[in-house]
Amino acid sequence: MLKMERVEMIKDLQTRGLGPVAIAERLGIDRKTVSKYMAMETFGERRPSHSVDKPSKLDPFKPLIREWLEEDRKNRYKQRHTAKRIHTRLMEECPGYDASYPLVQRYVKSLREDQYEEGTQELVWHPGEAQADFGEADFYDVNGEKRSYKYLCVTFPYSNAGYTQLFGGETAECVAQGLKDIFHRIGGVPRRIVFDNASGVGRRVSEHVRMAEFFLRFKAHYGFQVTFCNPAAGHEKGNVENKVGYFRRNLFVPIQTVVDVRVFNEQLLERCEKDWQREHYKKGTSIERLFSDDRRALLYLPTASFPVCRYARLKTDGYGKFQVDGKHFYSSSPELAGREIVVRITAHTIEPLLPTGEPISIHDRRFGNQRTDTVDVRTTLSRLLRSPGSWRNSAVRDAAPEILRTSMDALGRTELKEALRLMHDLTSRYDFETAIQAMDDAARLGRLTSANASVLAARLATFTPTEPQKVDLSLYDAMLETGRSVQ
Repeated sequence: MLKMERVEMIKDLQTRGLGPVAIAERLGIDRKTVSKYMAMETFGERRPSHSVDKPSKLDPFKPLIREWLEEDRKNRYKQRHTAKRIHTRLMEECPGYDASYPLVQRYVKSLREDQYEEGTQELVWHPGEAQADFGEADFYDVNGEKRSYKYLCVTFPYSNAGYTQLFGGETAECVAQGLKDIFHRIGGVPRRIVFDNASGVGRRVSEHVRMAEFFLRFKAHYGFQVTFCNPAAGHEKGNVENKVGYFRRNLFVPIQTVVDVRVFNEQLLERCEKDWQREHYKKGTSIERLFSDDRRALLYLPTASFPVCRYARLKTDGYGKFQVDGKHFYSSSPELAGREIVVRITAHTIEPLLPTGEPISIHDRRFGNQRTDTVDVRTTLSRLLRSPGSWRNSAVRDAAPEILRTSMDALGRTELKEALRLMHDLTSRYDFETAIQAMDDAARLGRLTSANASVLAARLATFTPTEPQKVDLSLYDAMLETGRSVQ
């Protein structure tokens, strides 16, 4: 049966005098099909006939199928019969069974649809109550490579207002950071938040609820109540589940580029609030106006802000690395190899700490099931100064631009040590990126000296033009181009 749009095109071309062959060629349709519709004179909609159940090969086995599915309601969701498993069991256990798999599949689907027709109770949500859940979507990083992020959705079912925040995973730190940022954005705390059985927050097993200690601290600080859904009862947080898909379609299509996830999250808060201008799907007024009722029902923010981090005592290996989340390794400092250190863990960063509490380095936190190794090359410079012979196999060399790397490869041991000392001093004075950039610029000019690199580093660290540059700095660069040495 052709769609009515195609039939109308056939009749239109027919009225213009084209024959069945010409119409078939133009529309790419079989000539016999074209002739059939050219001969038709009426296209009124026919009254649908009442469906009549016809005898089926499956009829003798339907009571057994219903019995198996009824037993399934007592079992875990992932240990229930699929249509394929039912078909296999019938072949194995029931002599004379010769029905096809598609027949079983259609019947099982119809039974499950009948179960859903019973409906679920429409829950009443009051102002100030919220739901929370995670979704997942792809994004581009600064290098144009695609990677997956989790995004926390928090919705207020009374008004249908919602927020979302991006994270690498679903840990308790991620949940707490997202909630905290939203709380402070709206100026209050929801009275109650409904969660799924998210492993980072806690879990409900039968009537018992266990929450992660870190999240218990966060909950106690802000004073909200927590409810976990019953298993296989998605309607208990249907508002946020719908919003997970809504945000993915409306905020993350086309695929977005994330350079700094924290900056991106600040922008997401604003983008979510712009969505509130639309009308509520049922209540006939804007989401923004309804959210004012939610806002009035919120709990007050505590006077002190909650530090969204936890601390762990971890043992470093022979390279000064330590392990977080099972598969992710981070560098501290070579001097701390084989020692126990304190590590601060946040939603976005991993920070090994000195005994004074100052961070040795700040790593972007890694997530996922694949092993990762994150090295802060700044922490290896002091060790490299003592053994410059390891320059060729160091992470510092890999981080250096090609021109600087080639220049330092050509240096003798004494000159190389002076170049590394220069890199260490500039890193301490400014930062590693500025030091590398300044030394690379000096190498490009043909004179890698302490004086030249220091001048270039100072320029990079302090020169931030607010208008088009009028000074020709190439004149100063030319003064530095004389030879190649480290002094």
